Amino acid sequence: MEHTNTPQTKTRLPLYILVGLFAGVLLGIVLHTNYLADDNTALQTFERGVHKITSQLSRESDHHARLLLEQQHKDLSQQHTAALATRDKKVEPFSLLADIFLRLIKMIVAPLVFTTLVVGVAKLGDISSVGRIGGKTLAWFLSASLMSLLLGMIMVNIFKPGDAMNLPLPDLHEHLDIERGDFSLKNFLYHVFPSSVIDAMAKNEILQIVVFSLLFGVATAALGERGHVIIHFFDTVAQVILKITGYVMNLAPFAVFGAMTAIVAKQGPGILHTYLTFISEFYVSLFLLWSLLILGGFCIIGTRVLSLMRQVKEPILLAFSTSSSEAAFPKTMEELGKFGCKDNVVSFVLPLGYSFNLDGSMMYMTFASLFIAQSYGMDLSLPTQLTMLLVLMLTSKGIAGVPRASLVVIAGTLATFNIPEAGLALLLGIDPLLDMGRSATNVVGNSIATAVVSKWEGALGHGGRQPS
Repeated sequence: MEHTNTPQTKTRLPLYILVGLFAGVLLGIVLHTNYLADDNTALQTFERGVHKITSQLSRESDHHARLLLEQQHKDLSQQHTAALATRDKKVEPFSLLADIFLRLIKMIVAPLVFTTLVVGVAKLGDISSVGRIGGKTLAWFLSASLMSLLLGMIMVNIFKPGDAMNLPLPDLHEHLDIERGDFSLKNFLYHVFPSSVIDAMAKNEILQIVVFSLLFGVATAALGERGHVIIHFFDTVAQVILKITGYVMNLAPFAVFGAMTAIVAKQGPGILHTYLTFISEFYVSLFLLWSLLILGGFCIIGTRVLSLMRQVKEPILLAFSTSSSEAAFPKTMEELGKFGCKDNVVSFVLPLGYSFNLDGSMMYMTFASLFIAQSYGMDLSLPTQLTMLLVLMLTSKGIAGVPRASLVVIAGTLATFNIPEAGLALLLGIDPLLDMGRSATNVVGNSIATAVVSKWEGALGHGGRQPS
């Protein structure tokens, strides 16, 4: 497949993204301290009022007094929601830049996964080849996932970031705008097997698209000569979509600028100081995870793993800036081809990785879940923590690589282990900052996984897109 950017554009785009990132932070600080100052003051007043009434409710025993306090709580909560909407409206033009870019990327992802995976599987030729590569891929994915979850558990027990919070267990159920990710075998299987491939593509359900694409590719290969027409058609469609990706990527610096401006304008630079310890400890853990992933890659592909990291720096930066590993998917696919991974392996492994190998998100799930338990003074035994790890191992599969998706799974896990879901409120303010790191880590993990499987298959060249 041809390259979608000229060498000059390729060199400049990461620079433009960095410029957009820092410009967004600076403008966000200016807007926070001036344009949104009154809104932020009002929101803080409402939040203090809600917290005060919640505290009074926990001590009040008189029924009539409780009714009055609950009504005040409801009124203040509504005022807080209205003030929040007003503030969001003021920075909406900046949020729109990021939202439009992410919508354009999501527009590309489903057809790109479908066409490239069908071509990749069809060119493998038979079910035994699919099974062989699939087995190697899943073996790496499960090992990396287990390592990520275990590392998160170890690091949060070493750092104990939640101990400093020292929060009382809440008596009231605090509603958060997060859907609970309850796990059951039925729900999991429904999430894997699509009832309609059109619906799966409309909702960007990557795992369901992968299942249909695998079946379609195997059936196409079984047609023999007659299937070559379909393979050629989908291969051409994939090239067209990658060309569109090149056009969309030109908007990335503007999207990054808009996203960072909106986040910092609303949260303010103070959020960095308030949770600096937690953020620092989480990023130290992510750095350690990167080191282990790179070490694992080094054991298989040698020093070329360092060249791989340089090759995929652009999609890593994009995922970090937009807090979405999905946004980096098309660019990651392109850069892995340039690195020397064969097309049919890339188009097979990478889409699966977006369902089964989100290493950064999985480490965050154990780290965040145990942080919340520590914040409420809950001392979970080692067997309980290991059980939580295994539950997260299952519930995290198929999770979308989009902002806040991890919180859905965490909400369900907290309920399973009787940890107050209200604790998620501790993370909502800084989640965008944490999401940036884990999204970038997801890209690193999937890039290394693709290169490793390519090496195992003898399909790793020395740069330049390999023939399929």
